[in-house]
Amino acid sequence: MIVFDRVSFSYGIQEVLRDLSFSIPFNQRVAILGGSGDGKTTLLKLIVGLLKPDSGRIVIDGKDITDKREDELREARTKFSIVFQEGALFDSLNVKENVAFGLREYSRMTEEQIDKKVRELLGEVGLEHAIELMPEELSGGMLRRVSIMRSLAAFVPKMFLYDEATTGLDPMNADIICKLILDLTKDGKGFIIVTHKVFDALRLAERFMFLKDGSILFDGNRDQLMQSPIREIQVFLKELTPPL
Repeated sequence: MIVFDRVSFSYGIQEVLRDLSFSIPFNQRVAILGGSGDGKTTLLKLIVGLLKPDSGRIVIDGKDITDKREDELREARTKFSIVFQEGALFDSLNVKENVAFGLREYSRMTEEQIDKKVRELLGEVGLEHAIELMPEELSGGMLRRVSIMRSLAAFVPKMFLYDEATTGLDPMNADIICKLILDLTKDGKGFIIVTHKVFDALRLAERFMFLKDGSILFDGNRDQLMQSPIREIQVFLKELTPPL
């Protein structure tokens, strides 16, 4: 369970999140919607302790991480597989070395075991053939798949966190990523996906939160979202109606 208790956060004098309170079970599929600059990615960074709130408490799996030091956050972070849009892969490492990075850092596996594990993970997403390629040689969809597999390599997470997982991808690659996200939840794990793409959110999630000016404007299920009279949500839902 993730719990935010009256959490606020600012970048300098710019308030990004204001007095947020909510709870999300690890097995729930949640989409966080909102415009650019409304705090969606900041929220993910707070969950894993990459940022600390100005006020309020953040509790992960029953433990308050609000004031934890960097070296005390590892246990909380291993509960999540997180893929940030801007932080995909190490440019200087090929696909194999990117996926193997966490295994070398956090496991005692031999090089032979690491090689086998990396090939298994890449095989799951149809990318074993790309094992020696550099990130610059990959398409956008391939980059996202490798990033997701890298995040899974070292730990077995309780929940997945995705930052704009399908943004910038063509419809075919976005479809591949959506199917992968759903496949990874078949054993009952949940996810939080930050996105501004309503179509993908509706395809993936069961709960929807809408951030606006640092506050939660909406928190509900699919039917409630589709029927919401809130103007900002109606603007987002126009994406579902093709122009004449």
